[in-house]
Amino acid sequence: MNQDEMKQAAAEAAIQHVEDDTIVGVGTGSTVNFFIDALARIKGRIEGAVSSSQASTERMRALGIRVLDLNEAGPLPLYVDGADETNAHRQLIKGGGGALTREKIVAAASEKFVCVVDASKKVGVLGEFPLPLEVIPMARSYVAREVAKLGARPVLRSGFVTDNGNDILDLHGLSIVNPPELEERINQIVGVVCCGLFAQRPADEVIMATPDGLQVF
Repeated sequence: MNQDEMKQAAAEAAIQHVEDDTIVGVGTGSTVNFFIDALARIKGRIEGAVSSSQASTERMRALGIRVLDLNEAGPLPLYVDGADETNAHRQLIKGGGGALTREKIVAAASEKFVCVVDASKKVGVLGEFPLPLEVIPMARSYVAREVAKLGARPVLRSGFVTDNGNDILDLHGLSIVNPPELEERINQIVGVVCCGLFAQRPADEVIMATPDGLQVF
């Protein structure tokens, strides 16, 4: 299988977790797009979906999937999303697409978080993929100075604005040996809206597609 075929295999396997007559939390990204396509085939069985980004909302509406606001939907039984990196503990780096804040909100509101990835996303230690931070624009330089004290090299994601109207700083040069601790430290920096570490609330299950088939951990 090539990478797209692996993404599709992982995404379609996650459909097995979708229960009839429920509202499904849906993430963002290339792997999730395959999940949305699969979800459209069973849209008559579900009440609808809660989306973590405008891009996913537009894709689902175009396929006839009812999209609800999280405040209207309430607690969700299931959230399906991808990741930029995962370790063996199902701790993740997310936010390559810039939707990390809404993704983290929907994950927090969900009983079960299933992460779908291809084999290239699994790492021994998180941090090779730059860690995204969503920041309030006026705090950008302050946050950059503070994360530099943690050993990171912050780079502004040029020409990008989140769905919430904020900036993204991508943190390079980190080797994240204690993800929950780093997530907590970054969360305490004034001006940080959201950290792309999903470690304090990791995935409950990772479905990883490899050239030899699916692995679940």
